[in-house]
Amino acid sequence: MRKNIRLTAGIAATAALALGLSACGTSSDPSSSKDTAGSADKPLVVAASPTPHADILNYVKDNLAEKAGLKLEVKEFTDYVLPNTATQSGQVDANFFQHKPYLDDFNKKNKTTIVPVVDVHLEPLGLYSKSLKSVKDIKAGQTVAVPNDTTNGGRALQLLAENGLITIKPGVGTNAKLSDITDKKGLEFKELEAATVPRALNDVDAAVINGNYAIEAKLQPAKDALVLEKADGNPYANFLAVKEGNEKDARVQKLAELLNSPEVKKYIEDTYKGSVIPAFGAAQ
Repeated sequence: MRKNIRLTAGIAATAALALGLSACGTSSDPSSSKDTAGSADKPLVVAASPTPHADILNYVKDNLAEKAGLKLEVKEFTDYVLPNTATQSGQVDANFFQHKPYLDDFNKKNKTTIVPVVDVHLEPLGLYSKSLKSVKDIKAGQTVAVPNDTTNGGRALQLLAENGLITIKPGVGTNAKLSDITDKKGLEFKELEAATVPRALNDVDAAVINGNYAIEAKLQPAKDALVLEKADGNPYANFLAVKEGNEKDARVQKLAELLNSPEVKKYIEDTYKGSVIPAFGAAQ
């Protein structure tokens, strides 16, 4: 992680305290980020996970922002709580690390008012196998490993259902559980922690693996996956987000435009080789 943008413990504590104040305050609460949202002369400070989010933002900062008249500052966070609490308190202006199901759950539990601005990319789940060459080779009696957490497990089952390997109850979508499978078509399932699924590839016939864990396992999603999630209309697209009321900040709008630019699309495609795919434009 870059030292000059490492979050200190003091900042973390301040962000957490500010969240507590803003959660029970009003629109006139001094922790509101409205003061930082109004000036085009101030840098836009964005909280982001290191990879790929901060990498994408730093590409924008180094290659596109100056020409567009945007001052951009990127702060890296390695957890999934502080980017939202810091955005809510006004300690940062925006964040880039999450998808809509996570944000909806976070807002509900923490009484925060973070809203999406623009989709940027998807880290797709894929179905992989060491022994099979096509999804058509998956037959009754074989074993498929899937993540055991609610979010990724549901996504995995939805991916299998969309490709005709199982059927699930109507309407459950990405909230599906193994108990929602109405026809396993003879398949057996092995639930594992998402991070450990790649290590099970030698012990199962196929496995559904998160994009980031696939890369760590030296897999190339665009090349090695039997099937991949699609970005278009995917609820798990990662997006730029702000505190409600700051969506029209000119700096935010400018960054949103840059994040959906042809240059960023090409950067994502060239850099991540299918492990991260654009969720905008002609990304099919």
